[in-house]
Amino acid sequence: MTVADAIGSALAGAGVRTVFGLVGSGNFHLVNALTRAGATFIATRHEGAAITAADACARVSGLPGVVTVHQGPGLTNAMTGLAEAAKSRTPLLLLAPETASPRSNFHVDQAALARGAGAEYVRVTTAAGLSAAWNLAVKDRRAVLAGIPLETLGAAVTEDPFGIEEEPDPRPAAPGRQAVTALADALTTAARPVFIAGRGARRSAEDLIPLAERISAPVATSAVSRGLFKDDPFNLDVSGGFATPVAAEVIAGADLVVGWGCALNMWTTRHGALIGPDGRVAQVDDDPDAIGAHRPVDLGVVGDVAATARAVLAELDARGFTGRPPGYRSPALAGRLEREGRWRDVPFEPVAEDGRIDPRTLTIALDDILPASRTVAVDSGNFMGYPSMYLDVPDADGFVFTQAFQSVGLGLAGAIGAAAARPDRLTVAACGDGGLLMAASELETVVRLGLDLAAVVYDDEAYGAEVHHFGPSGADLEHVRFPPADIAAIGRGFGWEAVTVRSVADLSRVRDWVRGGRERPLLVDAKVTRGVPSWWLEEAFRGH
Repeated sequence: MTVADAIGSALAGAGVRTVFGLVGSGNFHLVNALTRAGATFIATRHEGAAITAADACARVSGLPGVVTVHQGPGLTNAMTGLAEAAKSRTPLLLLAPETASPRSNFHVDQAALARGAGAEYVRVTTAAGLSAAWNLAVKDRRAVLAGIPLETLGAAVTEDPFGIEEEPDPRPAAPGRQAVTALADALTTAARPVFIAGRGARRSAEDLIPLAERISAPVATSAVSRGLFKDDPFNLDVSGGFATPVAAEVIAGADLVVGWGCALNMWTTRHGALIGPDGRVAQVDDDPDAIGAHRPVDLGVVGDVAATARAVLAELDARGFTGRPPGYRSPALAGRLEREGRWRDVPFEPVAEDGRIDPRTLTIALDDILPASRTVAVDSGNFMGYPSMYLDVPDADGFVFTQAFQSVGLGLAGAIGAAAARPDRLTVAACGDGGLLMAASELETVVRLGLDLAAVVYDDEAYGAEVHHFGPSGADLEHVRFPPADIAAIGRGFGWEAVTVRSVADLSRVRDWVRGGRERPLLVDAKVTRGVPSWWLEEAFRGH
């Protein structure tokens, strides 16, 4: 047995069932070893797509993402995705062979690359090294580059057994007694509390809702956790730049905002504008360094989100605090949320441009046509608020938002990973024309894998964010505008069904595709209006 064989067996023994990547000479035997051990290997056309797909698969499945690439250029091609995963605290293991000799064409300083992207680096030559890399990824929720010397991969195993020794979880499960008491005091004395749940609370809705009901707190999420509280009648949806007018009003009027596994960064708080002048802020996180990292807080609680919510609810039970009058969870607010709690409920005047469709009109119509059982994966750009807020999602696992690094071009790869994790749902990739064309090689991947997937391209023939950012000042926009491209024809060339949409009437073909069995993926090239920036981008510009 070689070390490559042993790594494959060890990862399979740790529960790895899906591996993404692109095969080169360096990881050829490693990929075969992984598949012999029982893993399904999903090959993309570019390493950047492979690592982003692994990242998205991890987010949706709740399991660590695993990806392997060729040494040298295979690794450098994956760097943007590695930075996104690192900033998102996705548990991800990147297996990359490495060459020791600086004279090799494939030599790069892997440790330096990992550090530069904010990821961890572990050199794997033994079972202990593999265990260290795995535990960093899984237990510490880190993106980890596991560098495996080429000569090691082909060497005979000298350790028996060669397996992964799992370490105890270093994160605190339960908060301290004093912190629980302080948070209970804050919650019971607040008249208008609001909860905002972030990435660290994605698996904790069942623990947060009873506490929110007890203290009469409406609930909201950061963008990345959209859908977490979907069925709660006092769900404010997303806090921050994507917030609806009623959500922004309620959050800004709170006298206590509690961030649960939420960074409370400038995007989630609208550069602080959603924290009222008299509003206190509490933050619960299992990472002590996260407390107050983006803004000062009045109360920080170090502990697991679910465990903290249960501990505080038990404290309220012990005090005999059975709840208060409706307070912020009032019938009046419930009525407003029923009438105007979604962006599609907010009246707007469609922008009129010949041969183009308002992106709000487009997305509302798609929301009605596409199956409710869906996963929405969103790329970056001026357009991204429309699919993020006008396409409904069934739960937090139904929303993939690769925006920590704010890179264009990750949306289609994220959809591939999400589709691999949840093949029972239709996956919707929402991209701009720039992001779709950047990732066009992965159109073949979708067809080859037979994924149940629709791609909606918000095609404004430009890098819209730059157009709307610099255009009002009179800047020359020649380099951020492009001639028309027949993106639907490009999709057909890869084997997709495709339709060009300029009006609601053109969406009848999307309805036919949904009803007709979805035998091939569908690409919707939507020629969207260009004259008005998205509301969230205007909000971001005001913040600067």
